[in-house]
Amino acid sequence: MKQIIKRVSQWQKQASFGLNVVLVIGVIAVLNFFAYQFFHRFDLTSNKSYSLSQASKSLAKNLPDVINIKVYFSGNLPSQYIGLKQEVLDLLDEYQNYSMGKIKVEVIDPTKDKDVADSLRTKGVPEVQFNVAEKDKLQVVNGYMGMIISYGDKDEVVPVLQDVSNFEYMVSSDIRKLTSDKMPTVGLLTLKNGLNWEESATQAKKSLESLYQVTMVDLKAKKEIPSEVSILVVAGPKDKFSDDELKAIDAYVMHGGSVMFLVDGVKIGDGLSATKNDVGLDKLLSAYGLTLNKDLVLDNSMGVASFNQGFMKFSIPYPYWPKVVGPGFDQANPAVSRLGSLVLEWASSIDVNQDKIGNPKISYLAKTTDQAWHVTDSFNLIPNKIESPESFSQYNLAVAVSGDIKSAFGKGSNSKARIILVGDSDFLTDNLLNSGDNLSFFQNTVDYLGQDEQLIAIRAKGGTSQPISVQLSDGAKMAIRYGNIFGITIIAVAFGFFRYYSRRRNRRRKAD
Repeated sequence: MKQIIKRVSQWQKQASFGLNVVLVIGVIAVLNFFAYQFFHRFDLTSNKSYSLSQASKSLAKNLPDVINIKVYFSGNLPSQYIGLKQEVLDLLDEYQNYSMGKIKVEVIDPTKDKDVADSLRTKGVPEVQFNVAEKDKLQVVNGYMGMIISYGDKDEVVPVLQDVSNFEYMVSSDIRKLTSDKMPTVGLLTLKNGLNWEESATQAKKSLESLYQVTMVDLKAKKEIPSEVSILVVAGPKDKFSDDELKAIDAYVMHGGSVMFLVDGVKIGDGLSATKNDVGLDKLLSAYGLTLNKDLVLDNSMGVASFNQGFMKFSIPYPYWPKVVGPGFDQANPAVSRLGSLVLEWASSIDVNQDKIGNPKISYLAKTTDQAWHVTDSFNLIPNKIESPESFSQYNLAVAVSGDIKSAFGKGSNSKARIILVGDSDFLTDNLLNSGDNLSFFQNTVDYLGQDEQLIAIRAKGGTSQPISVQLSDGAKMAIRYGNIFGITIIAVAFGFFRYYSRRRNRRRKAD
């Protein structure tokens, strides 16, 4: 009888266990069904790198018609690109879910269809080469990693997908570009000795052309700025503006136009010579409540500059290249609030006179740290001859103003215009544009002038540098560095010892 009761008890336990397994499987199936119906991803990264921003979700939900996205991935991709492929497809899945069926994604392996591969060459998606190490040999493998986004009869081509840090921004901006009836126009003012967009600032110009219609504005040939120009960029002037040119810019502002002035207060010449740069903009800027000082700002938070000495080239931290870090950005302005750093090259300081602006809205976009100083004459730019100051201060390097802006020539005022003044233009050159978040700063401020904060929100998710505060001591920086390297290991080992001695103590108590 006891054996029968024991067997019945075992059967009950087994039946109960089996029932519990069935219930768990059922719950998982139900949760999986609802998870598919109500899509959501949990992204624990600080800038939500692996999920869509609210701006992209809204864009996907409100599409006027169907968007077709064809992703071309070869089946023989090297292992280091498998993760990239998965991240790309995951983000595109999210676009599909939020679009309610208006975004259709197709993944194609061109190596399986010669006709597809041939058509891709004409569309601008090339076959690329990968280095693969197999069987102790380095081999070259051909493959595809491109994408084409189509809307109606219009296409946007991504020749090679290299990383996902700006993938969402690229997709959303391309979709906006395809579905917009008319793209805003950015005018680049033609200057004889200004920033050369075709030679030294090619990347900056290309970044504008991906989102805007870009046109060159020549005030010497035509005495007015075309009405279709939404944003005017004045970059790196070295010669004086004529009164007619100043009046044309002022008239543009009085009609609600927005202007970005990128002006150097001091000109740097050969052999690190420096002279004050008077281009005649003072009257105009003063009316808008701004003053560009003819000085150079130095900061203990600095970028790295390269110099030639004979046949040797060396790179050192250089105080004349101030590096703006997190607290130096206006945290209330979406254009700069999420930037990590900005490196300016021989920048000048800016003063603001709010009395010149009615209902002023001032945004101090970029400031130095409070460990900065400035030089107003006798500029000595040689790295090993820079003298330390007796005291430090903080300086404005980039300022945005809006409100009721008054004309410099008594032509009334306008409350729709926006003005940005940056005390440097060299940060846009190709050799410095990839320092910190220089490119993002330029793109964001252009978007800010165009009052397009959705693109700013998407771009801000891209990888930004997060430098350690310059105000920390060397010992604190060293502690953070080694804490990042060994901290988790030390915590894991300490926890292991704790658990070991806790169990040992508990066994002793039970034995007693």
